[in-house]
Amino acid sequence: MRVNEKYSTLPAEDRSVHIINICAIEDIGYLPSEGTLLNSLSVDPDAKCKYGLYFRDGKRKVDYVLVYHHKRPSGSRTLARRSQSQDSRLSARSGRQDQPLPGLGSPEGADGPESPQDFHEDDKRFRRAEYEGNLLEAGLELECDEDTKIHGVGFVKIHAPWNVLCREAEFLKLKMPTKKLYRMNEARGLLKKINSVVQKITAPIQPRVAEHRPQSVKRLFYAFSREKQHLFDLSDKDSFFDSKTRSTIVYEILKRTTCTKAKYSMGQGEGRKKDSALLSKRRKCGKYGITSLLANGVYLAAYPLHDGDYRGENVEFNDRKLLYEEWASYRVFYKYQPIDLVRKYFGEKIGLYFAWLGVYTQMLIPASVVGVIVFLYGCATVDDNIPSKEMCDQSQNITMCPLCDKTCSYWKMSSACATARASHLFDNPATVFFSIFMALWAATFMEHWKRKQMRLNYRWDLTSFEEEEEAVKGHPRAEYEARVLQKSLRKESKDKKTDKVKLTWKDRFPAYLINLVSIIFMIAVTFAIVLGVIIYRISTAAALAMNSSPSVRSNIRVTVTATAVIINLVVIILLDEVYGCIARWLTKIEVPKTEKNFEERLIFKAFLLKFVNSYTPIFYVAFFKGRFVGRPGDYVYIFQSFRMEECAPGGCLMELCIQLSIIMLGKQLIQNNLFEIGIPKMKKLIRSLRLRQQSPSDEHAKREQRYEVDFTLEPFAGLTPEYMEMIIQFGFVTLFVASFPLAPLFALLNNIIEIRLDAKKFITELRRPVAVRAKDIGIWYNILRGVGKLAVIINAFVISFTSDFIPRLVYLYMYSKNGTMHGFVNHTLSSFNVSDFQEGTAPNDPLDLGYEVHICRYKDYREPPWSEHKYDISKDFWAVLAARLAFVIVFQNLVMFMSDFVDWVIPDIPKDISQQVHKEKVLMVELFMREEQGKQQLLDTWMERDSAKDEPLNNHSPRAGLASPEHHTGAV
Repeated sequence: MRVNEKYSTLPAEDRSVHIINICAIEDIGYLPSEGTLLNSLSVDPDAKCKYGLYFRDGKRKVDYVLVYHHKRPSGSRTLARRSQSQDSRLSARSGRQDQPLPGLGSPEGADGPESPQDFHEDDKRFRRAEYEGNLLEAGLELECDEDTKIHGVGFVKIHAPWNVLCREAEFLKLKMPTKKLYRMNEARGLLKKINSVVQKITAPIQPRVAEHRPQSVKRLFYAFSREKQHLFDLSDKDSFFDSKTRSTIVYEILKRTTCTKAKYSMGQGEGRKKDSALLSKRRKCGKYGITSLLANGVYLAAYPLHDGDYRGENVEFNDRKLLYEEWASYRVFYKYQPIDLVRKYFGEKIGLYFAWLGVYTQMLIPASVVGVIVFLYGCATVDDNIPSKEMCDQSQNITMCPLCDKTCSYWKMSSACATARASHLFDNPATVFFSIFMALWAATFMEHWKRKQMRLNYRWDLTSFEEEEEAVKGHPRAEYEARVLQKSLRKESKDKKTDKVKLTWKDRFPAYLINLVSIIFMIAVTFAIVLGVIIYRISTAAALAMNSSPSVRSNIRVTVTATAVIINLVVIILLDEVYGCIARWLTKIEVPKTEKNFEERLIFKAFLLKFVNSYTPIFYVAFFKGRFVGRPGDYVYIFQSFRMEECAPGGCLMELCIQLSIIMLGKQLIQNNLFEIGIPKMKKLIRSLRLRQQSPSDEHAKREQRYEVDFTLEPFAGLTPEYMEMIIQFGFVTLFVASFPLAPLFALLNNIIEIRLDAKKFITELRRPVAVRAKDIGIWYNILRGVGKLAVIINAFVISFTSDFIPRLVYLYMYSKNGTMHGFVNHTLSSFNVSDFQEGTAPNDPLDLGYEVHICRYKDYREPPWSEHKYDISKDFWAVLAARLAFVIVFQNLVMFMSDFVDWVIPDIPKDISQQVHKEKVLMVELFMREEQGKQQLLDTWMERDSAKDEPLNNHSPRAGLASPEHHTGAV
């Protein structure tokens, strides 16, 4: 959008008013290259505008930036539009109707036909001109810059003047600080002393930020009104609206301002008629705001600017630099987050995310401590555990049945001694206590977060904020408007009512059908991959059993488990990325109307797919492995070739622990950390190299402007990925915590790094997002509650069906002769006569142990071969099953009741906050009553003055003079 004679929209008499800088004169050929020497000797003009943070006058702050693509003409009649004042733009707007449109009636356009690409670029240029003119009419001030280091990219800087800020703040109902100050309720007596002691103890871990210090005085906030400006603290108008609020206001104007015109030059005949019809339809149905213009490529990007550089010797101090030093640095990992400053810089929605992440991380500390205690209890009691000692006792000489057909031979139970001892570390009575504790922990965490959220709402003056007040939520998306436009164009010409066109369920039915089929297909793909890993485990175990090395054969179970888990981890990480892209695509084809609907549908699909992807292998080990094996002589086969897997004699809990730990740690290390560090840096490097190659070599000496630097950063893609990885981690911590008590500890260590990693990404790698008001974390809270309720049920089944906790209790109280656990292992094993093997399934080397085996043992509750009903399920099986089901019912209801009791006992709103909110309302009423009384007194004073002025006039009248003696006498 360079300004030249062809595209000038200024009247002829005003075209000589342009201020041409040295670089612009050199560009058009009036000065030789030595002109740059004059420019270098003069004062750097970029320093005046703080290198892009202000307009060229150094007074007006840049609140928002629009980026567009343009072609630099090679002719000598170009003029770099480095600075253009608002007055000239306004005059251009007033004289636009008399000027020919770009591309129409130009001398160069008559020389020959233009290519379709030129028409497309002209159409974008035309829309930009109209849109920017509408922004000027809305009161914004614009300044363009095409003489940048980035070749072919122009920038439109936007500034919102004071009157526009006041108008939009009133329209958006933004709460702004008033002059009224009040003292907050402070603790007294013993509580005050405790608070002071806690403050002194925690002083070293508090960030050195003014906003984080405890405040005893708070300013009263009220929805801004231009009629009541005298109530607000306008002592410093420049800082009354901070940069976050200014960018939010400008973004609302950008979304509300429309561009309704279509292509203006499409040829002759039918093409022109079709184009005019399209233009008419668009003017009626299609209103192109900034979201639509970005989607159509009219603008490349739109973003607010960061406050400045975050590092360097001569960098001016700003909020971004302060956040980098006190929040985004790994050196301050032990400190609290400056949440109020985060909210001030990024807005409430991002502030709430980091506040929630901080509360979650803090709550992981007690869970980690208890988990470590449970683990240490298992370590301390492993030598006293009778079942594991019996399994390790070689004198018992228990011979086990082969784990696979033909290639596997008989084996001694004592060879699984290490697995049995390791299982006790996680399968002990303390595990049940820890499961109950974690269920109550989840309920306490949710209640604690609700209370913390209310405190933040009070501090951030969001107590009376409602989602319906947020204009961003209800604004139609660009894709929705485009689909509505397409639907209106397909309507018959006789149907003139296109203003009420909207998408119905019939329009979305194909998308819904594609969503349903795609989700079912992807879940089936996940199940198929798990089945493939199962076949890999079975076949690998059979292959390793044929190995001649005794060490390899003795470690078959560990080798197969570890390699299978690593395969699962790689597949989960890859499918997570694929499913995230597919979920976004499925949500796009649904064409939700608003951004809120789009975000909620995207979250639901992504969470469903990633939940199934992450937990399906774990669910298989926990609830299905070893359940459908059959028995020796009558095994269950997959595809009539592969025998189903069996659990180890110590149970599947140890394998579940290995599966859970590797997947959890692998996802946190690779996906959450390496991907978050590596991918943004790689994208930034590629983008910088590409822009550097496109830029002319003589422009490298110039210092980049702030908007140029921010353009090379990665666009903000929303908080969904950040929340998603934490919710999946929350599932690992709560769903299967009975099998892995150390999960909270590893989650805590990860989150300490995650907070600083996300902070650094927001400060250094991402463009500054538009601040969005929010009073809660939205749908994520409901997902957390759902995961917490599901965790109770899953842990009940893990304890009762996966671990040996219930069989031990049944044996101890029903079958033990001396009230101890001696004989438990033998009680859980059934006997099999090797002569009953099916043909072709017996071991190839029956003498592998050095002796002939007649009876082998396997883990199950079945009748012995010498029984009348040999190999049938025994009564012990039904007794254990009944006890397991009873435990599930009792555990689930007890823990649910205790969780609901915690929910009921802890109030959602802290008492002091409710008192402060009530106090604010009373003070607000008093403030307005005092204002009305002041108005009434002022009105009475004016009336008294008017009456006092009328009295001298009445005293000079003759009638009044005659009546005055009588009046005197009467008065006396």
